[in-house]
Amino acid sequence: MDGSGARQGQVNVQQGTAGGGPVKEKDLTGRMDQSPVTALMTDEIFQRYLDKAIKEILRLEHEVAEAAEGAPVAQPTGHPLGSMFLLKYGPQEHELREGVAYHGRAGHAIKKSLEKLSVDATEVFGTNCVKFAGADIEQCRDWLRREIRIVSPRVVVVMGDDARIFLNEIAFPLSKPVEATLGELQEFTPTIQALVVPDIDESLDEQSAKTRFWNAFKTLGPWWAALPPY
Repeated sequence: MDGSGARQGQVNVQQGTAGGGPVKEKDLTGRMDQSPVTALMTDEIFQRYLDKAIKEILRLEHEVAEAAEGAPVAQPTGHPLGSMFLLKYGPQEHELREGVAYHGRAGHAIKKSLEKLSVDATEVFGTNCVKFAGADIEQCRDWLRREIRIVSPRVVVVMGDDARIFLNEIAFPLSKPVEATLGELQEFTPTIQALVVPDIDESLDEQSAKTRFWNAFKTLGPWWAALPPY
């Protein structure tokens, strides 16, 4: 998730592998049983959702680029139907220079953290609340609402208090205010949880800051392990 990998239209999509193959279900006799036709239908339905999400993310990115009027933009990165939605407030200089959110040290630190927790990094989508310097804040709120709706994650990992406040301000449908409690899963909506952690950009140098980030972020490990495998 360091932003240096191959990207498709600013979105790093794992086409064909994200679904992990056909989903099988146990029948009442305990046998693993799913017809090839059902498996094919499952894959086709997922692919339709994936294609739709890719188109909507690319459309949003085009709008962001137009609004920036030539200014450097850090576009989102990751799986457009990812289970985990990483959110921080604004891009760093190297993100703007490369045009990709989480490019550089922050992305590398997150990738290493996910690896240590045995969490699938291809199930992550990452973005910033503010996409470029001088962006209209109300427009940024609308973009974030759309990103969350498109991705439909299982958890939003909120990095830093500025990002938490911004997320609460977008008034996402059926959402509850996210509290400033580090490292504890909270209900954001009936289908999405929230996990507040320190700002990753401020947690890369001092050992105490690294430890504080890790102690909050590692909650993702047991959460991921507890997810049903289908």
